[in-house]
Amino acid sequence: MPVLTLWTYSLVALLFGALAFSRLRSGVNGSVATTLVIALAVTALWALAIAGIGPTDVATRIAEGLRNLTMLALAASCWRRTRGKMPGAALGLVYIAAALLTLISVALAVVQGGIAKPDIQRVLMDGRQAVAMLMAVTALVLVHDLHATGRMADGGVATRSVVAVLTILWASDFACYTLVYATDGWGPAVVLLRGWSAIVAAATFAVVSGKRGDHALLVSRRITLRLLAGLALAAFAAIVVAANSIAAIVGGSQVRLIQTGIVLGATASLMTLVSTPWLRAWTRVTIEKHLFRMRYDYRTEWQRFTDTLGRPGEGAAPLGARIVKAIADLTDSPAGLLLVANGDGLQAGEGWAWDDDARPPHAGDPPLMRYLGDTARIIELDPLRTAGAPPEEAAVVPDWMLAHTQCWAIVPLLHVGVLVGAILLARPPVRRTLDWEDFDLLRLAGRQAASYLAEDRAHAALADAQRFDEFNRRFAFILHDIKNLVSQLSLVARNAERHADNPDFRADMVVTLKDSADRMNALLARLSQHGGARTETVQPVDVVRLIDHVAAGRRGLHPIVTETGDAAMALADPVGLEQAMGHLVQNAIEASMADDPVLLRLMRIEDRMAVDVIDHGCGMAPAFVRDRLFRPFASSKPSGFGIGAYEARQLIQAMGGSMTVTSREGEGTRFRILLPLAASMERAA
Repeated sequence: MPVLTLWTYSLVALLFGALAFSRLRSGVNGSVATTLVIALAVTALWALAIAGIGPTDVATRIAEGLRNLTMLALAASCWRRTRGKMPGAALGLVYIAAALLTLISVALAVVQGGIAKPDIQRVLMDGRQAVAMLMAVTALVLVHDLHATGRMADGGVATRSVVAVLTILWASDFACYTLVYATDGWGPAVVLLRGWSAIVAAATFAVVSGKRGDHALLVSRRITLRLLAGLALAAFAAIVVAANSIAAIVGGSQVRLIQTGIVLGATASLMTLVSTPWLRAWTRVTIEKHLFRMRYDYRTEWQRFTDTLGRPGEGAAPLGARIVKAIADLTDSPAGLLLVANGDGLQAGEGWAWDDDARPPHAGDPPLMRYLGDTARIIELDPLRTAGAPPEEAAVVPDWMLAHTQCWAIVPLLHVGVLVGAILLARPPVRRTLDWEDFDLLRLAGRQAASYLAEDRAHAALADAQRFDEFNRRFAFILHDIKNLVSQLSLVARNAERHADNPDFRADMVVTLKDSADRMNALLARLSQHGGARTETVQPVDVVRLIDHVAAGRRGLHPIVTETGDAAMALADPVGLEQAMGHLVQNAIEASMADDPVLLRLMRIEDRMAVDVIDHGCGMAPAFVRDRLFRPFASSKPSGFGIGAYEARQLIQAMGGSMTVTSREGEGTRFRILLPLAASMERAA
């Protein structure tokens, strides 16, 4: 195993030395290139120290510290070259902290080498390992920031190659120091693992730096945040371990009690930090502000936004509440309220987790509605409370919004330039102002949400139009039936002048009036929106009796002849069949001459019952029969409604029958109704 360690780290030294020599030969014409050559050379010396002296010697620890310092300097040089300036105060403190941790680790190694007592050496070794793990975690955070900062540094050195080698080296450091602490020493496997990782780092640097263009690895923001959370937990655990190690030396007889208190206190502190919404929000905002170029991961945010909007189904929140939640989630707002635009202003609609005390007292605020519709601006309310906003906004925002400190921002919802509403957002846990990125995202999300609202309103308007269309359709059919009743009553009135003294006529007149009144009541019931369509079941019907009844009711208007033969039963809706035959007979009467009778004929055709309505009137053209006869509101008569034949066929088809027509101009027309025989259907069943 020592031989394998020797050859492994010798190879590491050879690779990094070759990389440094290659960079030196290509020319050193910038601070980044110079720092890179130094860092590669120092890394080669560190590998030679491990190969020649061993992984635990003080000289090796010093070489490792120098390697880390030069790598930190390389990362800082790349950041400065990419951004064109020195790191800010917050990021500079992180670099300083990483450098101090490196120096502390070297100092502990030196002190450990000069002390002979095993107990003190053990404590110093545990402390140095904890510091080394913290340094690796801090350095990985800096590497991620460097990856997100930019692409190219001077001297042709791509930032992606620096990021690759630093990530592999410091990630392997963290893993190895964790294994060392768990296994109580630098075992051969751990030493070889670190050497092989260094070989991979050198090979990766050679491959990545040799490519042209941008081939940077893109890591999702979610993975990055989770990785940072894992590293933070690892650093927290390392601090707790180091504190317990120190307590083991200075605790004396109370060491167990002190260590138990440290573990319980650390656990309680961690649970408190994790369960605090304000702290979670602050941590997220701080990380996104300092580690990412953009505040939002637009792909993730848009997927969440559209998923929240398009979540219909049983038990789902109303569309308005889903819209409010989708927009509130973008800014981490804990609540929101939909303000719907109407003729009088903005009216409170659905809310999401909104306090009812902060609802508007009534619909109003026309100036605000006009301002949002004209400017499409997103209004922040906090500047209005401190007189730091434009005066035109201060003039239109109502007092009730400013009085409730929960109200934070107003997002207009515009569809095709028309304001359909607005979203009133509650203040997020972390107090902050909206920037250009917030405005752009909220404006785009507001347009998308407005399209959902407009589509929902269009569906509602279409449903209303369909109800009106259904009402009009019913009214058109009923008006046709009323016309037939009026014709029948008009004929009764004319005949009453001549036959009023005839007792038989008076009896028929009473029957006719009663039948007309019943039919009118039925028509009114059909016209009612609660009446709905009839759902009579198909049943065996005595067609002969039905034909006689239809003929008897209209013989006072026109001569009608029936040919029924024997009794026959057909499967039909009796009310619908009578209504259909009434339409056809009425059309035949209106098309016939005064003395030319209408024929009602019943016959059997195979397993069907046929009812013919025949007249010898003017007839119809073939084109009219083919294209217009069975379309509503198409009629060949000047005073016709064009409803009778259409409704008759609809009724017959609804009960499982069919209807055909044969007509010739100048000769007449025959309508044929075909219905299934009741006996044949019963045998089939």
